[in-house]
Amino acid sequence: MLQLAFIRANKENVIAGLQKKHFHEIQLVDEIIGLDDQRKKLQAQSDDLLAQRNAASKSIGALIAQGKQAEAEESKTKVATLKDQIDMLTSELNVVESALTQQLLKLPNLPNEIVPIGKTPEDNFVVKQSSVLPKLYDGAKPHWDLITQYDLVDFQTGVKITGSGFPLYKGKGAKLQRALIQYFLDYNTAAGYTEYIPPHVVNASSAYGTGQLPDKEGQMYYVKEDDLYLIPTAEVPVTNIYRDEIIPSASLPIKMTAYTPCFRREAGSFGKDVRGLNRVHQFDKVEVVQITESSKSYAALDEMVAHVEGLIISLGLPYRILRLCGGDMSFASALTYDFEVYSAAQERWLEVSSVSNFETFQTNRLKIRTKDEQGKTQLLHSLNGSSLALPRILASMLENFQTPDGIAIPEVLRPYFGSDKIA
Repeated sequence: MLQLAFIRANKENVIAGLQKKHFHEIQLVDEIIGLDDQRKKLQAQSDDLLAQRNAASKSIGALIAQGKQAEAEESKTKVATLKDQIDMLTSELNVVESALTQQLLKLPNLPNEIVPIGKTPEDNFVVKQSSVLPKLYDGAKPHWDLITQYDLVDFQTGVKITGSGFPLYKGKGAKLQRALIQYFLDYNTAAGYTEYIPPHVVNASSAYGTGQLPDKEGQMYYVKEDDLYLIPTAEVPVTNIYRDEIIPSASLPIKMTAYTPCFRREAGSFGKDVRGLNRVHQFDKVEVVQITESSKSYAALDEMVAHVEGLIISLGLPYRILRLCGGDMSFASALTYDFEVYSAAQERWLEVSSVSNFETFQTNRLKIRTKDEQGKTQLLHSLNGSSLALPRILASMLENFQTPDGIAIPEVLRPYFGSDKIA
């Protein structure tokens, strides 16, 4: 959530940033400032009446001691009248403050100045790309055919058990998923990330805290009876570990990693781009999250980008790194780098990771703070990245590493998988 004081002091810059993100409700900025003006006016009136009531209350005892009973009764009446007026103002103030908070929650984060101008994925800036793309042998297949050939994933039984978009991994397909998850976690913990196993459902406060609500209700699975949401990413529960906490500066940066299944409705998704493992409703992902000082967060972002890049390189996959344009960024992000791996059989790039700096957008909602050397409370910055999302990694591996004799397993995965190929 954007900070109110920042909006008031930087109105034109805020509007320009919202326009860069192609946010259409620009009038909210003026509405927010207007509501804040109302809030300040009501607060001032309430404070004035409260001072009058306190003064009148203090006078009652003195008047009674002086034998001025009639004047004391007048003061009592005044105190009661003032109390009623204060209660009315307090009620009105609560309504205005609630409306102000709801409007603030509608504003997305502002993009960093280096975010490219643009609206669609075609406007994203290619930061880096592998120089050589794989060439497959004649007769090479897309991953959905390889999955059937080697009996790795059962989509039809997944439909029977749950519905479309819920794959059932089996045999060597399940083993390869487990190998990838374990390798990703080991890679992350070796880099100093502490591993967590968080809950897979969260309450509304957690979803609001990381920016999933009120922006992505339509993409989240909701359990109405318990007022809980299935997580779309481990970022949500992991970042909320430090909600409402003041973190000692000596403990920073906080570096966390977690594996979880992720659940996304992906409403409206259809066509060839969602075939096989390209887009599913339940998928496995390993996440990395950092919480750090504001002055160090962009160095942390560079570190996380290099970390994810090293992970993809270790798998031997062709990749590219994109800096997302304003219109293609998430609601909460200030700067995002996407990683895509090349699918040789499909001849297209598949997104497998997003690494983002949220600056204070999440930590302001979550009240994750530290204290500076003067003892003043300061908001921290939060960052997160996929390290990595498995379905498209698996799809790319199957397609790029296929041979007439089977599917080669990357060397770093062989100790986890127990073999050098799927045959």
